[in-house]
Formats: sequence, C-alpha cells, structure tokens
Amino acid sequence: MRAREPDAEGWVDHDGVKVGYAVYGSGDRTVLLAPSWLVVDARIWKLQVAYLSRHFRVITVDPRGNGRSDRPADPAAYTDRAHAGDLVAVLDAAGVDRATVVGLSRGAWRAALAASEHPERFTGLVAIAPRVAGLAPPLPERAVFDFEADREHYEGWQKYNRHSWRRDYPGFVEWFFATLLPEPHSTKQIEDCVSWALETGPEALIAGEDAPESVPGLPAVEALLRGLRCPVLVIHGEDDRCVPIGVGERFAELTGGRLVRMAGAGHLPPARHPVPVNRWLRDFVTGSTPAPRRWTRALDRPRRVLYLSSPIGLGHARRDLAIVAELRRLRPGVQVDWLAQHPVTALLSARGEHVHPASRWLASESRHMEAEAHGHDLPAFAAIRRMDEILAANFMVFADLAEQRRYDLWVGDEAWEVDHFLHENPELKTAAYAWLTDFVGWLPTAGGGPAEAALTADHNAEMIEHIERFPRVRDRALFVGDREDIVAGVFGPGLPAIAGWTERHYDFTGYVTGFPPADIADRPAVRAELGWGPHDRVCVVAVGGTAVGVHLLRRALAAYPSAARQVPGLRMVVVTGPRLDPAELAAPPGVEVHGYLPDLHRLLAAADLAVVQGGLSTTMELTAAGRPFLYVPLENHFEQQSHVPHRLARYGAGRRIAFADTGPEQLARAVAEEIGRTVRYRPVATDGAARAARRLAELF
Repeated sequence: MRAREPDAEGWVDHDGVKVGYAVYGSGDRTVLLAPSWLVVDARIWKLQVAYLSRHFRVITVDPRGNGRSDRPADPAAYTDRAHAGDLVAVLDAAGVDRATVVGLSRGAWRAALAASEHPERFTGLVAIAPRVAGLAPPLPERAVFDFEADREHYEGWQKYNRHSWRRDYPGFVEWFFATLLPEPHSTKQIEDCVSWALETGPEALIAGEDAPESVPGLPAVEALLRGLRCPVLVIHGEDDRCVPIGVGERFAELTGGRLVRMAGAGHLPPARHPVPVNRWLRDFVTGSTPAPRRWTRALDRPRRVLYLSSPIGLGHARRDLAIVAELRRLRPGVQVDWLAQHPVTALLSARGEHVHPASRWLASESRHMEAEAHGHDLPAFAAIRRMDEILAANFMVFADLAEQRRYDLWVGDEAWEVDHFLHENPELKTAAYAWLTDFVGWLPTAGGGPAEAALTADHNAEMIEHIERFPRVRDRALFVGDREDIVAGVFGPGLPAIAGWTERHYDFTGYVTGFPPADIADRPAVRAELGWGPHDRVCVVAVGGTAVGVHLLRRALAAYPSAARQVPGLRMVVVTGPRLDPAELAAPPGVEVHGYLPDLHRLLAAADLAVVQGGLSTTMELTAAGRPFLYVPLENHFEQQSHVPHRLARYGAGRRIAFADTGPEQLARAVAEEIGRTVRYRPVATDGAARAARRLAELF
C-alpha cells in the first residue's frame, strides 16, 4: 500500500534510453525529486512524496539502470550529463516549464549540472549529502593511502568495486546500506534500500562506474557551482560515512547556499529523518515559513485538545469518547478536535464530535492492514512495520496541524506514528502530550521465527531508548488496564522485564469499556427492544472495524445449519462492521446480517453467546457484560495471540478457539456447548474513563 498513488506515470525516450517517471499532485510550483545513484530507484523518496504532493506538483524519476527505466549496457549511456538531461526531458514530457530540483548524493551533482545548463528551467536546487568528487578530502576509510585510522570501515569500502559486486552483490548492498544508515534502529530503511538494489544488478553498476566524466577536473566543477543562478539549500548529515560533510560545506560555499547540518545523521536523511527534511523542503520551495492567519493572546485561548484515536478497530474510539465525556465534565468548555480515519470518523460524526478537516489527508491504515491479511492470518508486527510510508505521511498531517494551531493537549490512543516521530523529533513538541495503550511490548509469534524475534527486540529497544532519553515527550503514559494485565517476559535479549518497566513508566486506569453500565443493566428490556423473545437463543457474530474478519463470518454462516439443529430456537445475528458490505455474505435462512451498528455493545450484552475475533475491546465488552463468548484470534497477530489471551485468562473470560478448529461441525458444536452458559468472570472496573480523564485534566 502507498500513502499516495501517482496521478500520472509515463516514460520519456532520451537519447534512446527509456526513463520512467511519475507525477503526484498539482499546483503552481513543481518539485522534481531527482534520482540518486542507480543502486536505488525513485522509491528512495517515498517518505517525501505524500507530504510534498499536498502542497506542490511532485515528479519522481527512476534512474537509468533501475526501477521502470532501461538498463543499457553501454557505459556512455550513464554519464552525468545523460542523467542531467533526463531531468529536463522529464520536465518536457510532464509539461512543466520550471521546477525546484532536489538531489540526493550523486543526484545532487547531476541536478546542479542540469540547473547550470538549463537555468531557465530551475527555480531552486536542494542538494542533500551531495557527492561531488574533489570538493573535500575523502573520509579516511575511503582513502586507500590511510586505512589505519579505521581499518574496519576501510576494509568494508574495499567491497566498493566490480569484483565484489560480481562475486557477492547481495552481500555488498547489505553492507553498503548499513554503512549509509549508521543511525541505530534503521533496519526497515536498510531492508527497503537492499530490496530496491536487488532489482538491478552488478552489470548496471559497473556500466555506470565506467561512464566517462562529463565535467573533467575540479576547477571546472567549482566554476559550474559558482555559476548557478538559482537559490540553493544544502542538507548534510554530520555522521555521513559515504560523503564527508566538508563536501556539503564547500558546495554551499561555492553556490552561496544555506547549509543545514544534521547532527547524528548519516547519508540518507530523506529515508531516516523524513520529518525535518520534508519541512525544510516545503519552506525552501515556498520561500518562507508561513505565519498563522490569526493570533490570540494565550490567556484568551480556549482549552483545546487534539485527540488521535487508532483506526484499527472501533473499540479505541468508543473508549476515547467515554474519556472525553469525563474530561468535559472536569474541564467545562474544553474544545476537542479529532484527527481520525474511517471508520472512526463515522462513529465520531454520529456522536456530534468535531472531526478536523485535515483528517481527509490521512492515508488509510485499515486498508493497509486488510491488504496485509491472508485468510484469518494477519502478521500484525510485520504489517505495522511495513506501514512506515503511511505512518510517516500521517505524522506529517499531524505535524502541520500542530504547527498551524496551538493546542493545550495532544492525546494519542495508540497513535504509533505520533509517538515514534515525536521521540525522533522532540523539538516539535509544543503541547502537553498523553499516550494511551492497552498493551506494552512487541512480541514475536511462532510463525515469525528468529528473524521476527530479533526485529521485535530491536523495535522494543528503540522504544525504551526513546522513553529513557526523552522522558518529557510523554507527559502522561496511560495503560488502559491494571498491572496484572501486563504480560510476563522480557522485551528481548538483554532488555528489561516488560512488567517491571511498564510499572515504572505508566499510570494504570483500569479498563475503559466505552459505555456506561446503565446501557446494559436491564438485559430483558434490551432484548425486547431488539425483538428477541424470552425463548430465543441468540448468537451474535461480530468482527470489529476492519474487513479482516470476513473469513470468520463465513465460517460462522457455514456452521449455522448444524448449530441450529443442536440448539432449538437458535437465531444468529451477524454484524459485518463498517468496512464489509453485508450483501457480500450469503446468509442461510434464520440468519440476520447487519452492517455497522453503533450500539453493538448492547447486542453483545443481550446475546446468549457471541463469536468474535481476538480483539481486546470486543472481548472485554463481553467480559464486562458477563456473557459467554468464543474468540478466534487472528493467526500471527501478536496482540491477539499473546496480550489479549493473557488478560482474558486473568478475568476467567471466554473460550479460545483456533481458526483451524472452526470448521462447520466443530464451530457448531462449540456454539451448542457455550450458548447460555452461566459464567462467573472477575468484575471489570467501571471507573476507567473517569480515572483516565483525571490524569489528562491535570495536564491543562
């Protein structure tokens, strides 16, 4: 899934080489994202495209030798001048007269060459980690005459040759991008770059390295840079292990440009540090930082909350609404803006809440998770990890909104993108910030193997490092549950125990059901309201706010005829939720199928049995209502396979069934065994929302 799909794609034939390009967005200003070295294609800019295309027309170009472009064998096709000419040819093909060009590494030099030879076509140049030979002394590890300063890096750079590429190209690219991304916890960026590099091969790289020089000699290079007529911005990481920062300094000096130094950053800031890079690009293209349209004295401003509720399941939204209701009681007049996605927006709008218009810019996380699922199998950790492009795009929506309007408090209920990027960019924190979650700890599943165990440990380590290093980013961290609800075990090898660490860093609210107890107090009245007679045996089947549960719904429908024979008077009510069309399900006689029901909790509380997925919100609603239920966790979903069963076991609630055991006869037998069973669960606290609201109110 992409955060933004191209509005147009095409190829241009330049000197007999087909060069692929894509166009995103529209506007009076155009940003041309030039290709870098041909070892990666235009996807190196994936964390910039969605954000910049909201403000400008954006054009990306695949380099000769990778992506959708041709891979010529002749080295003469890979000269810097040929690459620079591709940029102009793409502008012509896209019907663009002038653009700001952004280049990374080698792409920065080629962009400068294009701007020099076609000054009328370029309104500005951004050079990120520009690689221009001779502008500064090379790094010691890349200078063959001095490797004692850093033998390990020197020996690594000896892989930068055609023999190494032909002998072990995958090994080279893994080493290369690990070197370009020295920042800790860069596994996803490294994996992306390696995967793109493997779409070309050593022969293309060798042909590119054998290309003749287009601008021979350092004096000619410096003269070209001095002669640039457009504004220039240079961005360079101080920990760049490929191109020394001295090159960026000299590039800025020669062009009269402004230099931004990034402490602790490597060679690929657009991939590893997208938030500041995106903002600097925006400001450079527009020529200034936009001022607010209206300023109000601080003491005259109403209390404002920006609330972000996770779109993965509607239980988050229901509990967040309950917390906000209590918050309004404690702080009358507080104004709440919701930054949310469908299907949460449907629930909020139905409750009369204000959904901020910027919500329309959010890329769909639900759609991504649905695309990652296969059958009743959703590798949740891997899916969230692969959602990086969407999360970065969505954080930029939040960051723009937080910049444009001042809030007293930001609340993120499992708003992973906000929590991660605020800790990566703590200088962006301009309001009190509260974080809510009902689980702590990314856990590997059996299906993920050792690789997933290593990756979850790395993810946990980064989270722990964020919290320990920047404890004031989170003004409140609220665990929606009790201490006993925390799973046992450690975050990973050499990392703390999950329970002990969580107790030190979280306040505990008790569970928040999202509905007042009075809603379900009179169960016979609710049944009568729903048209269920006293002798009806009602089984409700529901799967939450995404379309992932469609396979469980179909299993339940297939089991109904057999279950009806075993349970006299059985009625089955299937609730598809907001992202499944009820018409897609073939229901046998005796089964009602409904779409989204805003008061689903009342049906669950009135039912004689429920069949649900393993999501925490629905299962805890059933626990609070004291109803028997079967729950079928998604395979390889670490939360449904570990965190939720641990909590339900503490309450003595529910009967767990593996999806493999939900064949028609098996599921029918389980329904017959459980329906109407008297249960004795541990009571669920009813004051969780009030406790959470009190902790939030303290932040005003």
